[in-house]
Amino acid sequence: MSSKSFALNENTCGTPVPDATDMRFGIVVCEWNSHITEKLLAAAVETLKENGVSETNITVRHVPGSFELIYGCSQLARFGLVDGIIAIGCVIRGDTPHFDYICQGTTQGLAELNASGTKPVVYGLLTVNSEEQAEDRAGGKLGNKGSEFALTAIKMVDYAWQLQK
Repeated sequence: MSSKSFALNENTCGTPVPDATDMRFGIVVCEWNSHITEKLLAAAVETLKENGVSETNITVRHVPGSFELIYGCSQLARFGLVDGIIAIGCVIRGDTPHFDYICQGTTQGLAELNASGTKPVVYGLLTVNSEEQAEDRAGGKLGNKGSEFALTAIKMVDYAWQLQK
């Protein structure tokens, strides 16, 4: 579904955004394409705070590139005292198959963390064809996906908590 036709913060499926007051989040963000990832990070942090998360309950860690998100998230899940994790990266297509390898490997690694881990990991990897597409999704004409990543994280932590009751 495209960003144009879906707004995660609307009352989708009849459920409002859960109370996030007691939730703790880790955010692992890539240094590569930081002019994009830092905008996504800022929006994610702001959205978490707008939904009741204390700044002291938000841990931010940086990794060099998108592929390193896998290790960064796995270690934060293991040692970070967080309830949910947001992985933020941006891969822009180039002239070589590097784009395909990084996107596929990162996607598989993060999916495996979700399937086998105990804490939800939100996939916040922009995979775009151009710089313009990245800018459009990091505060441009399509909004800022960082906010959507944060709302997804809140909903997934609440989901996990509901199952534990």
